Amino acid sequence: MHHQNLKIEATFLGTGTSQGVPVIACDCPVCQSIDEKDKRLRSSLLLKINDHNFVIDAGPDFRQQMLRESVKTLRAILITHEHADHVLGLDDIRSFNWVQKHPTDIYAEKRVQESIKRIFDYVFSENKYPGIPEMKLHLIDETPFEIEDIRFTPIRCYHHKLPVLGFRVGDLTYVTDTNYIPDKEMEKIAGSRIFIVNALRKEKHLSHFNLEQALNVIEAIQPEKAFLTHASHNFGKHRDIQARLPENVFMGYDGLKIILK
Repeated sequence: MHHQNLKIEATFLGTGTSQGVPVIACDCPVCQSIDEKDKRLRSSLLLKINDHNFVIDAGPDFRQQMLRESVKTLRAILITHEHADHVLGLDDIRSFNWVQKHPTDIYAEKRVQESIKRIFDYVFSENKYPGIPEMKLHLIDETPFEIEDIRFTPIRCYHHKLPVLGFRVGDLTYVTDTNYIPDKEMEKIAGSRIFIVNALRKEKHLSHFNLEQALNVIEAIQPEKAFLTHASHNFGKHRDIQARLPENVFMGYDGLKIILK
């Protein structure tokens, strides 16, 4: 399978689960930690490719993430699936609409688009309120697609029984919210130099890889470097997790940047 040689700068906008870390009202040692690497916003990735910014998923922390990374322009948002922690920030594209003078391009599969239209019904109603977040929805499936001559390859994964999409661009693959990747989809990931994958905690989970499962998938892919994301407070502190990982596997943290040339 041909993949473009692209210069990619990836930034972890958030590396936490649906509730983020710290979790509201939680007194556990991870939630009480003063280490900045234990503060995890909802999972999202910023990709800078050829001077274009792409974001994978726009959760409830999207505004904070864009401000933290000083993102001034946004070419497109790619959505993995329709859960709240991956789409609820879409209302905050309004400032990008204003600055860029056009609707924001959002790439999602059919079921996810229907969900976005339901959640943000005021965006798609006939009598549009002025100042709504203008969205231009693009339909994707498991077929590779291009934005600005940059090829994105969707990876079909499963979040328990819910089909979700991971994305490969160049030699980087991002897979979140999954506990099963079919063999033919693993073939699409093969050869990735950077592999980012969800690892929720140490114990088994219904709809996410745990640490052991994530490490098994990484072992099968054999990337140069792998990064774990979508981590819950039950997983432990960043420093403790990192100490136990193989030498080419890293615990992701908010603000971490990877440059792939």
